[in-house]
Amino acid sequence: MTASLDNPGGVARTVAVVGGGVAGMSAACALTEAGLRVQLIERRGYLGGRASSYLHPGVGEVIDNCQHVLFGCCTNLIGFYQRIGVTDRIHWTREMTMIEPGGRRSLLGPSWLPAPMHGLPKLMSAHAFTLADKAALARAFSALMRPVPHESTESLGAWLARNGQTKGALDRFWRLVIASALNADIDSIALPYAAKVIRELFMNSPQAGSMGMSTVPLSELYAGAATFLAQRDSRVLFNANLESAEWNEKRAQWTLATRGGMITSDFLVLALPFEAMARLLPHMPVVAGAETLARQIERHEHWPICSVHLWFDRDITALDHAVMLDREIHWMYNKGRLQPWRKLKGSYVELVISASRSFAALPREQAIAQAVSELAEFFPEVASAKLEKAALVKEVRATFGVPPGIDGARPSAVSPWPNCFLAGDWTATGWPSTMESAVRSGHLAAEALCQALQTPRRFLDPDLKPTGLMRVLRVEERKR
Repeated sequence: MTASLDNPGGVARTVAVVGGGVAGMSAACALTEAGLRVQLIERRGYLGGRASSYLHPGVGEVIDNCQHVLFGCCTNLIGFYQRIGVTDRIHWTREMTMIEPGGRRSLLGPSWLPAPMHGLPKLMSAHAFTLADKAALARAFSALMRPVPHESTESLGAWLARNGQTKGALDRFWRLVIASALNADIDSIALPYAAKVIRELFMNSPQAGSMGMSTVPLSELYAGAATFLAQRDSRVLFNANLESAEWNEKRAQWTLATRGGMITSDFLVLALPFEAMARLLPHMPVVAGAETLARQIERHEHWPICSVHLWFDRDITALDHAVMLDREIHWMYNKGRLQPWRKLKGSYVELVISASRSFAALPREQAIAQAVSELAEFFPEVASAKLEKAALVKEVRATFGVPPGIDGARPSAVSPWPNCFLAGDWTATGWPSTMESAVRSGHLAAEALCQALQTPRRFLDPDLKPTGLMRVLRVEERKR
């Protein structure tokens, strides 16, 4: 351990990280790896935040609060999984099956062609798109080969209208694949964020678009973070909600009042969702800059994600996952196949509905009935199968929106308070509301803290390098 990470007397400096979601876990693990003693404070009895699992009392099954996926371009999330030793619990696939009502399928995925043309052969042969749709998508992809200026205030919807997208391209690609990835309507998405998703997932390299899914419940996946901390003289404090924080200037130390008692630390990382941060602000010391942060938080808005969990008495499909077109349900994940430890006699599938406030407003029975009815349009076996149990999960605060101009409301990792840093997917990471953004925020907070200690250290993993023609374009962009 370097001397600069020690207090006088050789005692390791302490950090309290508030929030056991993905942002807080990544910050805590990075800082304890750097030699600081970390206490990760979580208000609930398990880790994961919005990416967690729990025993659902209505069905007696452990379920995820919503299906979370990662992609090959999520270098910091993958690096975090490597750090806590859980990469063997991720199932990867490079193909995406799109299904139309009635059952006709189209397969998207990479080919032998160099980036960004690697996905072109399967797109051109996809039954889901007409020739006009394919031409429109090709035009849009060509236009996005060069980055969109970060300062652009145009919405994705306006850009698509300006670039002649067909109804089929809008409904079956942009509103489904891209809008659900960003969990918002196309008119409520800033063009730079949509362009980033397209370039990262579909254009930069074949590896970037590979999709990974956990083969264990999410809280079990993230239990690896608690083990990592415990092995390095750090710990997780569960059921310890932060109520207020005081800064002692003379001692250069934070005192935190939690539901579990008082905690002191040299440094503080607030890794909270923006609405939790807003509730905490009145209980933080009064300093210059806090009002600016409050105004930034006020500009953020939530978008819901709903998931319907269904257990049938028999298999309804051999697919691990699928994208479903032209209906309210968007994504199907065959959890019985993805999580074979369940040893089911029948099948368990999770249906995800993104960016749909109308579905989120439906009563439980109506939402489940609609989901089952629509599922039968894609998989005929549903009609003869018996639905044994079902659960509806409405994550009303699933993601924050990324409308034009939102970057001005995303604060950096450096907070207005001394020895205090911010993390959370909503902070200034350059990414939309994703697990990758959350991990990046944790790494950026850890870097800022080490910088304050005058022991600079890099935790942020580099982006996945473009391949093929995209590599040439990246070189040209850097020259300009």
